[in-house]
Amino acid sequence: MNKMSKMKKFKNLKVVVLVFGLISLGIQGISQSEIWKLKDCIDYALDNNIQIKQSELSSESNKANLLQSKLNLLPSVNGSVSHSYGWGRSVDMATYEYTNQQTTQDYFSLNGNVTIFNGLQNLNQIKKNQYEYLASKFDSDKMRDDISLMIAAAYLQILFSHELVATSSESVEITKLQIDRTRKMVEAGTLAKGSLLDVQSQGAAEELNLINAKNQLNLAYLDLQQILDLEASDNFVIYKPQLKIKKEPEIIPSMQIYRYALTNLPEIKSAEYRLKSSERSLAIAKGSRSPSLSLRAGWGTNYSDQIAVFDPTDPNFGDVIPFGEQFNDHQNRSLALSLSIPIFNGYQVSTYVSQARMGIENSQYNLQLQKNQVRKNVEQAFADAVAAYKSYNATKKSLLSFSEAFMYMEKKFNVGMVNSIDYNVAKQQLTKAESELLSAKYNYIFKAKILDFYMSKPLSIDEYK
Repeated sequence: MNKMSKMKKFKNLKVVVLVFGLISLGIQGISQSEIWKLKDCIDYALDNNIQIKQSELSSESNKANLLQSKLNLLPSVNGSVSHSYGWGRSVDMATYEYTNQQTTQDYFSLNGNVTIFNGLQNLNQIKKNQYEYLASKFDSDKMRDDISLMIAAAYLQILFSHELVATSSESVEITKLQIDRTRKMVEAGTLAKGSLLDVQSQGAAEELNLINAKNQLNLAYLDLQQILDLEASDNFVIYKPQLKIKKEPEIIPSMQIYRYALTNLPEIKSAEYRLKSSERSLAIAKGSRSPSLSLRAGWGTNYSDQIAVFDPTDPNFGDVIPFGEQFNDHQNRSLALSLSIPIFNGYQVSTYVSQARMGIENSQYNLQLQKNQVRKNVEQAFADAVAAYKSYNATKKSLLSFSEAFMYMEKKFNVGMVNSIDYNVAKQQLTKAESELLSAKYNYIFKAKILDFYMSKPLSIDEYK
């Protein structure tokens, strides 16, 4: 083979390697999972959640109502134009004479009306709509908060499930090593075969626990994806920070949290603005008792083909007055002030006022209910956080004791000083304590996040807690 053919084959080989390399990179890029942090999940939900979008639309509708109530202060101006043909005997509205022939008539008018005073009802309506708009914005904020908390809970559940899988896997591996040691001891005649069977049954139970933990992890991922309205996918992976509780938490007293929440939570703000809206409704109802003063202005003109100029020398002949001339000559203008005084309307105004007062009272009750609910939630969250931290500490101490007990039991079992039943009991107690510690850890973290939420702190998960 000559040098040129060798070089050609080498070049072809390089091309093939390059192509396969690019294909490999492409496949690798496609299969690569996207890592989602908690902030990514919350931001995605706030941008794409349909319920949030609906609440924003409701807020925009209230904003449009507010703008319209302001525009209602402007005068209303309307114009009209008509062109008509007539046959037979009819009244020509331009000449107010009967005619019995074909007629053509044009009418033009322009009218304006402005309310000068109506008991300040328009101004109060503007304030009412403004309060309704602000209340709806806070309703939307409340929905955002609720969904953010749901996402945080689902995210922490995934982290808990990940750690549970890791703990279960470690437990399975430890038991596998123990099965190997026990098998060797049985073959050497140091232990009875029943001990091996007992340890193998423990290993089977732990493998089942591992399967259950993996299933729980898959369901936790599915829950979060459904909250985000994403299709179920194995490529959806969350970021897993190393969460460790290192020190005594600095939990703010519940009353201090409650006082802060009262001035910042959107549900309180919404209830307060709806109370103000109800007060404006009462002012509007009372304004109906007041006289209303309005100003009206009008302009009009017309044209008719029956209006003509007759020749004195020939009474049977006349020329129709041109359109432009009639348009200018027939103009009429009007300006009028109108005062309307309510005297008796079947007690409708009194009913409106009474209903408005009841609306204020109901809004006051709603505000108090919201305050009571927030206080209960804060008190419960505070108690839960304190209890969760105490439970975490107690469980951590319990795990330490069970770990030492298991290590001691394992050494004794390996030299034949205890039977397999005692060994399995110690192993089960250790596994249970590890699971309880994980549960207590994430329970405390979530309870602490709820308290942060009431203090308007952003929902985030730090590396160390």
